Amino acid sequence: MKRVLIVGFPGIQALDLVGPFEVFTGASRYLAAAGVTDGYRVTIGSVGGAPVDTGTGLTLVAESLPEPGTPLDTIVLPGGFGTEAAAATDTELVGWIRAAAPHARRVVSVCTGAFLAAEAGLLDGCPATTHWAFADALAKRYPAVRVDPDPIFVRSSPRVWTAAGVTAGIDLALALVEDDHGTEAAQTVARWMVMYLRRPGGQTQFAAPVWMPRAKRAPIRIVQEAVESEPGRPHRVTDLARRAAMSPRHFARVFTSEVGETPGAYVERIRTEAARRQLEETDDTVTVIAARCGFGTSETMRRNFVRRLGVSPDQYRRTFS
Repeated sequence: MKRVLIVGFPGIQALDLVGPFEVFTGASRYLAAAGVTDGYRVTIGSVGGAPVDTGTGLTLVAESLPEPGTPLDTIVLPGGFGTEAAAATDTELVGWIRAAAPHARRVVSVCTGAFLAAEAGLLDGCPATTHWAFADALAKRYPAVRVDPDPIFVRSSPRVWTAAGVTAGIDLALALVEDDHGTEAAQTVARWMVMYLRRPGGQTQFAAPVWMPRAKRAPIRIVQEAVESEPGRPHRVTDLARRAAMSPRHFARVFTSEVGETPGAYVERIRTEAARRQLEETDDTVTVIAARCGFGTSETMRRNFVRRLGVSPDQYRRTFS
């Protein structure tokens, strides 16, 4: 059987570990029922076999990491709030990853697990992805890595894969099962997990929640709430400034300082989010949604989607409706 080792350390993100674990073990159950004997044997390993504390009250049992020369099929490096500290200070863990990687068929990082892969030198000169919120930090700390915050997962090299945040580890694990055992096996596991059968690896991280920063000043928060409650209204800067009881010039400066982007960019982002939800949840035409969400024309909405999400509204709907 293919031995899959998921590496544990303090401060791990539970779903980064449990998601791939469930995919590989679910595939093994399916394969065993079909009479296939080369499924997966999945274990959790940590330095010295220490329990893996997720920091959220859940602690996982682990066995000791095997000797670095031990043949492994897949090494999975999860992420979590403790990853950056582990990459920076846990020399024993990073040393094990660096020594064990050449003896594995593939190494997979999930979310901020890319920091561990990068610290071990597995991503130098390679494209890689991670959770969108940590992409800048990864690029700054490891300038030799070509960080792309958009894809759900990337084949960084012939033997190394990197996945985006949290649930993207499930997407990547399903893709690896498909590579190993075919589409039917992967699709069956996806159905058991009530997931999309396929979310393409080159696709933008659509499912990542967009953090909408809240302004400290009450007048700016009032404007934000007005835009979010009615994205289809004109929302010209002069109108928004009047609502905030400020001059347009002063309003634009304060809004940008408080929110981190200009009023126009914020309005466009809110409209995009509203259109995304309607594409997912309704059968209305793109033209109707574009008008309702304030884009005016379907072409304006299409250009906005391509610029912000990398796909057209029609492509987005085919994937997520």
